[in-house]
Amino acid sequence: MTDTPATPDAPDADVIALAGRLFDAARTGDAATLAAYVDAGAPADLTNDRGDTLVMLAAYHGHAAAVTALLDRGADPDRANDRGQTPLAGAVFKGNDDVLDALLAAGADPAAGTPSAVDTARMFGKDALVARLEARPAAG
Repeated sequence: MTDTPATPDAPDADVIALAGRLFDAARTGDAATLAAYVDAGAPADLTNDRGDTLVMLAAYHGHAAAVTALLDRGADPDRANDRGQTPLAGAVFKGNDDVLDALLAAGADPAAGTPSAVDTARMFGKDALVARLEARPAAG
């Protein structure tokens, strides 16, 4: 039996395994691992099959240090997933102030995404947060 060679655009099994480790590091908040791999050349805006970036996963799971490590290395704070959701809207939904602060400090746009962070705050009756987000200057 002969092995079928991989097609040129098919990802290598080692690359897929590495991506899985990076997604796990984002979910668990392993900022040191994320920083090391991005510093070594891994894409800061790596996405999974749903379009979730490493920042989205770290933000959604409440890991401000991991979010900051990725943003400091060029990750896009406003990159939406395939459903139009942004990391900032996820932080609003989850109610994690440290993650929210990290994203806003990096220039995340409260009006980006569907629903936006502002709309998410409104949906959940977080009036003080709506006021805070609306007071931010428009991105552009």
